[in-house]
Amino acid sequence: MANTIKVKLVKGLIGTRQDHRATVRGLGLRRVNSVSELQDTPAVRGMINKVSYLVKVVS
Repeated sequence: MANTIKVKLVKGLIGTRQDHRATVRGLGLRRVNSVSELQDTPAVRGMINKVSYLVKVVS
C-alpha cells in the first residue's frame, strides 16, 4: 500500500458522543492503544480530524 496512515486510539471512549464512538469504530479501532493502518484519503483525514482528541497519528 503506497500512501497509508497509522492511527492509534490514545483515550477511552467512555463518556464520549455516540457518533464519535461510531467514527472510532469506522477507523478500525477497538480498545485503547490499538493501531489501525488506513489509506490516506480525504474521508479518513476528516474522520481523524473529527475525533482528534481521542486518536493520534503514529509514524
